[in-house]
Amino acid sequence: MTNPNNDVVVTGIGLVTALGVGGEVHRAALTKGGLSPEAITDSERFAPYTVFPLPQIDWSEQIPRRGDQRQMENWQRLGVFAAGLALDDAGLKEDPEACASMDMIVAAGGGERDVAVDTLIVEEGRKRNDREQLLNEKLTTELRPTLFLAQLSNLLAGNISIVHKVTGSSRTLMGEQGAGISAIETAHARLAAGQSTHCLVGGAFVAERQDMIMLMEAIQALARNPLKPFWNDDGSANGINLGTAGAFLVLETREHAEARGAQIYARLDGVLGDRGSREDDRLEQRLARLCDETVSSAGSSETVIFCGATGAPELSRRERQFLSSRYPDSPLRTYGAVFGHSLEAQFTTGLALACLAIDQGQPVKPMAEGAESEMFKTPRSAIVTTIGHVRGEGVAHLSKLS
Repeated sequence: MTNPNNDVVVTGIGLVTALGVGGEVHRAALTKGGLSPEAITDSERFAPYTVFPLPQIDWSEQIPRRGDQRQMENWQRLGVFAAGLALDDAGLKEDPEACASMDMIVAAGGGERDVAVDTLIVEEGRKRNDREQLLNEKLTTELRPTLFLAQLSNLLAGNISIVHKVTGSSRTLMGEQGAGISAIETAHARLAAGQSTHCLVGGAFVAERQDMIMLMEAIQALARNPLKPFWNDDGSANGINLGTAGAFLVLETREHAEARGAQIYARLDGVLGDRGSREDDRLEQRLARLCDETVSSAGSSETVIFCGATGAPELSRRERQFLSSRYPDSPLRTYGAVFGHSLEAQFTTGLALACLAIDQGQPVKPMAEGAESEMFKTPRSAIVTTIGHVRGEGVAHLSKLS
């Protein structure tokens, strides 16, 4: 029998998107609606592509030492900043003992490339045939010595440990959307099994990276028209618009949270991830199994679905069609329409929004223009999905703690 003391609850939220910094700005977005992505996107700098950029941030609010700020890239700064917000929100930031025993699981991508050096190598390579020698020359003379250290994925966790003194066990997962799903799944499993009492989990992604834009466009995944709505009339989507997000959660066992009098946003009832073939209806079969094992109800008008559709046309259509047919009474909210798609941080962003929605107890306004119905009841539970643009699927279910 499951020990109710090991219920997994969310007690801290650290969220930064192009919309702004912190919980309040995102609470307002959920209940006021009418958000115009054009107001917070940049369609000029990387034309013809659109990105959801970093908002204005005073890094010193969570990273007080200038030296710490300088040795990080933006995606690391964003992750450390969001982690600090989550710790503050949970009331653990100034508790050295709690931070020292806190587990940490981070979803991270590769570090930012030196685009100027990449460009130099390509240009020089057009003029010379001894390209292996050219490459060795440039790698030894053009790259700054700290670049390789700054690119290490586990340095996000390292910097969180340095800045915020979170020094329990540490795990860094890589693998785009799947990494974010697995990070939450692993944290939930450890807490539910009694192997951990409190955990910091999340990730960060900065959309304003030429290397990531190039990689995504290499598979022709990016949207090219910023004026089109997220969904087409036929249910397909218009392509991926990369979105900046730093999203961290503090998860605890219910016993640990209640013992210290923590505010509880929601209970994380279940979370599962998987990957496999998407041919024929295998994707839908896998999603059905994930839902069967994580979602405890058939859905209702009090259950809001935060659909993490990437924007990839056919794949997003299948995700939306599956959710609409399986949970016809539950209003669907496509959060990528307002915040863009943030790869490693996408799943945690959806969970953070779901927690805020359940906690404030007000109907969640539509997010995708012309494609989502109004919600008239307050949400008591939420389903969060993320389907990776190439691989990886995840489903989570959250509910109001009774």
